[in-house]
Amino acid sequence: MTETLINPMAKEPTAEQVRDTQLYLEWSLTNEEYDLIVETLGRLPNYTETGLFSAMWSEHCSYKKSKPVLRKFWSTNERVLQGPGEGAGILDIGDGQAVVFKAESHNHPSAVEPYEGAATGVGGILRDIFSMGAQPIAVLDSLRFGELDNPTTQSLVHGVIAGIAGYGNAIGIPTVGGEIGFDAVYQGNPLVNAMAVGLLDQELMHVGKAEGVGNSVMYVGAKTGRDGIHGATFASAEFKTDEEQNRSAVQVGDPFMEKLVMDATLKVIAEHGDIVVGVQDMGAAGILSSSAEMADKAGMGIILHLDLVPQRETLMTPYELMLSESQERMLLVVAKGHEEEVAQVFAEVDLDAVVVGEVTDDGRYKLEFGGDIVADLDVDFLTSAPKQNMDRIKPKYLEEASAEQYVPAATDVNETFLNLLKQPTIASKASLFKHYDSMVRTDTVVRPGGDAAVVRVRGTKKALAMTTDVNSRFVYLDPYQGGQMATAEAARNIVATGALPIGITDCLNFGNPDDPEIYWTFDQACMGLNDFAKKLNTPIISGNVSLYNETNGSPIYPTPMVGMVGLNEDNQTITTIDFKDADDGIFLVGKMRPAFNGSELQKMETGEIAGQLLDFDEERELRSQELVLAGIEAGFIKSAHDVAEGGVAVALAESAFKTNFGLAVQMDAPASWLFAEDHGQFIVSVASDHIKKFEEVAGEDAQLIGRVTKQTDLQMTMLDHDLKVAKDVAEQQYTEAISWLLEQ
Repeated sequence: MTETLINPMAKEPTAEQVRDTQLYLEWSLTNEEYDLIVETLGRLPNYTETGLFSAMWSEHCSYKKSKPVLRKFWSTNERVLQGPGEGAGILDIGDGQAVVFKAESHNHPSAVEPYEGAATGVGGILRDIFSMGAQPIAVLDSLRFGELDNPTTQSLVHGVIAGIAGYGNAIGIPTVGGEIGFDAVYQGNPLVNAMAVGLLDQELMHVGKAEGVGNSVMYVGAKTGRDGIHGATFASAEFKTDEEQNRSAVQVGDPFMEKLVMDATLKVIAEHGDIVVGVQDMGAAGILSSSAEMADKAGMGIILHLDLVPQRETLMTPYELMLSESQERMLLVVAKGHEEEVAQVFAEVDLDAVVVGEVTDDGRYKLEFGGDIVADLDVDFLTSAPKQNMDRIKPKYLEEASAEQYVPAATDVNETFLNLLKQPTIASKASLFKHYDSMVRTDTVVRPGGDAAVVRVRGTKKALAMTTDVNSRFVYLDPYQGGQMATAEAARNIVATGALPIGITDCLNFGNPDDPEIYWTFDQACMGLNDFAKKLNTPIISGNVSLYNETNGSPIYPTPMVGMVGLNEDNQTITTIDFKDADDGIFLVGKMRPAFNGSELQKMETGEIAGQLLDFDEERELRSQELVLAGIEAGFIKSAHDVAEGGVAVALAESAFKTNFGLAVQMDAPASWLFAEDHGQFIVSVASDHIKKFEEVAGEDAQLIGRVTKQTDLQMTMLDHDLKVAKDVAEQQYTEAISWLLEQ
């Protein structure tokens, strides 16, 4: 037998070779970071140790560049049971119950391998939920692609949608909603953000800490392979089209295995929670990040015996074992002497549950392999990448932006309206969402296609509303106000279902933070998001940062996706967007303004977006939301739909689609204003016998603009032009546009 077979580490570079060849640069460690490691250790780190630092100090794991901004987030109020820092955030929803939710990005993996990248994004976010002891009840997504007439985009869309559907459907968790946008800036770098929501009995709540000297570290779930190695550093670098992408950094998922792992983990927590000290998903950086973070959070040390790690490939080295991101794996810390109780639960479904280490009191992170200690590091040092205070400069394009609003060129209002309905960002996504099983578990009340999804809480009158939202064009044109608007739009979608917004998770998708203009944008957008979250009393309890979303130096639009959850205390008040009865009054909540910069109309007519946004009026936004929620709770409002892309005209049409009704409205404004995209607006319908009461409650914050009709025309009478189209014609354009483009 050769030395290579006896010792798989034999061909690895020596510590001196790592230094001399600067191999660490390929793993995204800087020269300054490597020198700090050498100085702190008092020696050269070996190949394995260098790999550990490269993963743990990557932006994806350490947030070394983004933490100065993230620390400003507001994350506490009367509902918060667990804020940022664990697998997911947790909010109290009363009766000893809690909602658990988190969002994650899988952008780079999905660009390289669309199906597996999207599928494993779903798998990873679900593990974050059940690692807290919660039963996942829903998945949502937020996706961005390039223009849909591009063949590469079409292929990416097919792959990503299939990956989300394939994983979620197979594991039996409904994919209940989300949002999808299309812009050329995402052509080389699509965004695939996944959000998961779970329910928890508060007494079963667990966190990821490795406490108790001598307690056992147990590896449970699937075996470890070589897939996903260096996925964390892969997610912390931009793309270059002239370089072969690192497909080995993309994991391979098995939803059927994940179902077994999920059920067994929840059973262990429910039946043996007193002996389960800590639970954490093996996500980015695999065994390494989960074990190091658990030890660090508890202020303890840890030793892992790598020969004991279940493996599905031969001759794996410590470097490979530690950095593999093979899916469907969890790390548990179990009270010493009780390991067999845990192992038995996993054995019942033929899953590995193996003791691979123990908790120590020396604060060291040690790896033992083949009888040798192959890594010996200070836990705190390993998990504490040096933070970086980044330069910030307001982008030049913002300094030069015109304050004038774009003046629409449209002369034929009917044609403009029909063309808007066909734009991929506006058009119905039903042809994509149909691949998702949104009804598995039978608790989904409002399915994809509404403003927000709604899932009932079994055994109670309560329901949870959930949504993902951001208009990245607005954030690009005004990062601070765009961040405010992202939070506001998410809240409007929650409110439109009759639920009270209660908390936020996020996926902060930006370009290269080393660019001072991009970092300034990142900071401003986050502050806008955060400041309006405070106004809404919706703390930011979890989230994810995805930087380096660039291709050949060209960044995406800043895209701080807001995932929001709302609570409905009485599911009898759940409200949907569709008109309910002829002769119901149609109200516009909020004011119309000629807000065209950043709009779909501006992009459709000019091919780009430009200019300054109109001021975001916080108080007007809050009044609109409060009025709609009060109107629903009082029984006045029968349908509600927030006004977003495409403006009032599109919101009115969407409220009539899939019904037997049309509409007739009249407004004292130019016809072009029908397509303006301003904040703080809803289209609501009110029963005829409640119109006067609602007008009294609404005051100047809403106006009666028309009626739901038995005729199926869409009629909008304006000051200068009238819009009138047959609803079936408009609905066909809206419904078939995406399918038509994907088939080209």
